[in-house]
Amino acid sequence: MEKLYKHISETLKTLRQERGWSLDKTAEKTGVSKAMLGQIERKESSPTIATLWKIATGFEASFSDFLEDSPFPTRTPVLRSGETQQLHPSDDKIKVRSIFPYDPELKVEVFLNELLPGCEHLSPPHQSGMVEDVIVIEGEMEVLINGQWQVLKKDEGLRFSADQPHGYRNQGNTLARFHDVMHYPREIKNNLIQFRS
Repeated sequence: MEKLYKHISETLKTLRQERGWSLDKTAEKTGVSKAMLGQIERKESSPTIATLWKIATGFEASFSDFLEDSPFPTRTPVLRSGETQQLHPSDDKIKVRSIFPYDPELKVEVFLNELLPGCEHLSPPHQSGMVEDVIVIEGEMEVLINGQWQVLKKDEGLRFSADQPHGYRNQGNTLARFHDVMHYPREIKNNLIQFRS
């Protein structure tokens, strides 16, 4: 985890330097307090998933920029593996793994997320125009869209505008796993498209 926190810290510093932003300006743009931003940069605190999303959104950066180095070439076959990881002690019931980090050509990144029983994770709005696909691969979960929780079972998916508050929860007794595909700003034609098997 120390390597991850170091990467988050360095990415935050680099993005601030590239834009010439002070901690005050960064706090204004991200909605994350100056004190918390300073602690993250000094590796004194690890951000929650929600905080990291606020930072990424404020910088108009991808979430995976904060999890690992630059993406691989898209035309080269790539096999990805690894374990899901908890980013912050308060996120003890949700784990995230980057399957494919942000691809600037395709404007997409893909995650594998795990929700332990009893997990309820609320996410702040992402960048304007962002679309998210949630596809359940194990168990059952609910997704909060437009103020309503919608049940998704294995092999069911939901596509929605992610530039609004949303969330995920697992009220069952078993693990729920889902692929989370993030499509960065493009024109949105439908606010919500659901598909079922």
